[in-house]
Amino acid sequence: MANSDKNNKPDVPERNTSIQRKRQRDSEHRVVNSIAGWIIAIIAILIVTFGVLGYNYVQESLQPMNSNNHQEIEVKIPIGSSNKEIASRLQEKKIIRSATVFNYYVKSHNYTDFQAGYYTFKPSMTLTQIVARLQKGGSSEHIARPDNNVLVREGVTIEQIGDVISKNTPYSKKEFLALMKNQKFMKQLQNTYPQLLDSTMKSKDVRYHLEGYLFPATYPYYSGMSLEKLVTEMVAKTNQELTPYYDQMKAKDLTVQQTLTLASLIEREGVTEKDRRLISGVFFNRLDQNMPLQSDISVMYAMNKHKRHLNGHDVKIKSPYNLYKNPGFGPGPFNSPSINSIVDVLNPSERDKGYLFFVADLKTGKVLYSTNYAEHLRNVASINQ
Repeated sequence: MANSDKNNKPDVPERNTSIQRKRQRDSEHRVVNSIAGWIIAIIAILIVTFGVLGYNYVQESLQPMNSNNHQEIEVKIPIGSSNKEIASRLQEKKIIRSATVFNYYVKSHNYTDFQAGYYTFKPSMTLTQIVARLQKGGSSEHIARPDNNVLVREGVTIEQIGDVISKNTPYSKKEFLALMKNQKFMKQLQNTYPQLLDSTMKSKDVRYHLEGYLFPATYPYYSGMSLEKLVTEMVAKTNQELTPYYDQMKAKDLTVQQTLTLASLIEREGVTEKDRRLISGVFFNRLDQNMPLQSDISVMYAMNKHKRHLNGHDVKIKSPYNLYKNPGFGPGPFNSPSINSIVDVLNPSERDKGYLFFVADLKTGKVLYSTNYAEHLRNVASINQ
């Protein structure tokens, strides 16, 4: 009996251990539930917070950029621009607060039929006003008043154009000349205007491939306009002006580079159309006889210096641009010629008279022509008396 009672006695330690484990599990569950509750609460707070911030951001972005700013800002919308691209341009120009919200606004209202062109917008305009203007259509030309103008005069060099740009734009002459040496930019222009630029890009020993290719004209500069854009417009103008003459150059077996080279010389050598065409004839007669063109303009370009009179040492300067020493056209143009000089190169006069020399009387402006060197020396002596 004693043994039976002993076997039926409860196992107290095991029961206590079970109770402790249950209490520990309950405690862990309460901690987990508490943490989960805090996480859910934090997430809920974050959702509400970001929701409020997002709502406020959207509401704020739907408002005008600056209700008090009525300055007109020009924006160009290229052909084929998507709504997203248009929104990005408007944000870049500080016309709207958010490109994302503008794009959402356009989609949610099913606005379509935005037109390409030049527009002027004000930061004070509402999104509704901006959309209405985009649907109405822009101008094919600039419509805003330029911040400044860049005047490229006839007969100026790349270096001189750099001076003008530094005075009338935020870009320095150093930046401009660096762009003139930027081969990646040159290749981009060549790909866009191959008929114009192929011959200059193939030429060797060229100081600047765009020398002669920045057409004499006035170019408007607008705030924020890149230097690449400004130069591209100058090249585009040259292509526009030369397009009617490409076939004539080809018929005369002249490259664009050769045509502009001669035009840049007669731009500075001749004043009247008559003299420019006569000088053009002299140059072609010399080229036919493989004689150096012997233009003072070429020597001064080689020296990178302007002189009223050259001396014997000057004309011996070692440079591919020195056409006193080197026969042919040389590397390329010496300045930006006018369209008149370009036309005069293509229409030389009185070549049949065999003129090979000319000299200008700086006092009277009269140009004397001769067929041989002895006659040329007499002409020189006559104007120096």
